[in-house]
Amino acid sequence: MSDRVKGKIAIVTGGGSIGPGIGNGKAAAIIYAREGASVMVVDNNRKAAEETRDIILGEGGTSIAFEADVSQAFDCTKMVDKCIDHFGKIDILHNNVGIEIPADIDNTTEADWDRTIEVNLKSMFLTCKYALPYMEKNAGGSIVNISSINAIRTLPAFSVAYSSSKAGIIALTREIAIQYAPKHIRVNAVLPGLMNTPFVVASLTSAYGGKVAEMTEKRDTMCPMGKQGDSWDVAYAALFLASDESKYITGVSLVVDGGLTLKS
Repeated sequence: MSDRVKGKIAIVTGGGSIGPGIGNGKAAAIIYAREGASVMVVDNNRKAAEETRDIILGEGGTSIAFEADVSQAFDCTKMVDKCIDHFGKIDILHNNVGIEIPADIDNTTEADWDRTIEVNLKSMFLTCKYALPYMEKNAGGSIVNISSINAIRTLPAFSVAYSSSKAGIIALTREIAIQYAPKHIRVNAVLPGLMNTPFVVASLTSAYGGKVAEMTEKRDTMCPMGKQGDSWDVAYAALFLASDESKYITGVSLVVDGGLTLKS
């Protein structure tokens, strides 16, 4: 490791995994810690957050776990307060929380729409809103919001609420980036493509009757590189945007998809 974020304090929301393995948030938390940051792992499942924390501690890193529903303002304020009380500042905010309820517009219920927007988009609005004042006091910071290529491209399976929420993340990222650029706070988005993660496996299991291997093979063949990406691909992209290596980059949407969105 090269200490790319040494001495920085990072909050990673959605830092647990929905099932066995390493999800996007979990990978990001581990990578930040390996590169020298102290990491606050946040998840609405305390055990999942603690599992990630324990991995970091086991590797000699510094980390605490925190349970929160970041779609709720009260929990977001508690999260930020805890980070400030424990670490004294916030340098990196990594927003990874997300759910998907696949459906076209005819089959998307109002409740499913509201829940998806609340978890995927409102949560990032709230975490940014409450973390930004402390970044401003610290004269700088970096926010990384995890969106999706679904924000810019329709995939074979319709997912109206999910795609709309992920497109909203791009707009939110852009607006905050411009507002806070004079204050040396950068805000960028990462748009993962088809990824083989615990979240995806759980989604495939529920949506396709357990035919995970079959669907995984189909997803692999869709990718120009012949294979889906993984959580570490997303984490390393986020690391670059969180580090000072990208000090002149803000408001971008970095696509991490092995070339999928380039296909006609």
